[in-house]
Amino acid sequence: MAERRYGNPAPDTRSVVRTEEWDAGVARETRHERVSFIDLDLCEATLRAVEFQECSFRDVRFNCSVQDNVAFVNCTFTNCSFFEATFTQCKLVGSVFDRCTFDIMTVDGGDWSFTGLRGAALGSATFTGVRMRETDLTGARCQGATFRDVDLSGAALHKADLTRSDLRGTDLSALDPTVTEVRHAVITADQAVVVAMALGLDVRAG
Repeated sequence: MAERRYGNPAPDTRSVVRTEEWDAGVARETRHERVSFIDLDLCEATLRAVEFQECSFRDVRFNCSVQDNVAFVNCTFTNCSFFEATFTQCKLVGSVFDRCTFDIMTVDGGDWSFTGLRGAALGSATFTGVRMRETDLTGARCQGATFRDVDLSGAALHKADLTRSDLRGTDLSALDPTVTEVRHAVITADQAVVVAMALGLDVRAG
């Protein structure tokens, strides 16, 4: 079951939308609040400037879909597939993912702060220029993932595996190398100083 980092329960939904309702006109609406979307096939679909507020998505297939300037605020995603999905300047603040797959997913810009990605397999995902403050990545499997110029300040990284990840330009102030696996991760010289200080080293010039 999806869990929010601070223990807040998932909001109750008020209506249910399945494929028949979606195809019959719901897809044209630009705002959805407390709606439960079940077993939708959104493969290769394009969503643009749509807002989902406190909605739930169960068994929804986002494969090869495009989300452009879409808001998924405080939403819950359960057993959803995001194979090769693209998110551009999207807002997913407070959303939680449970038993979802993210193969070759691309996220460019936007705000994913306070999202719950505990244990998520993000090894082939790419995040660029994304705000992910206080995101819960506890136990996330990110071997080989790309987090370029990402704001991970305050993120929960306990037991996350960032082996071979590209972390250049990313805020690593929340990283504790003693509880997060970072072997062979790629960082810049400035970031190396931050990591050294997290280890308690006294970094001096010259």
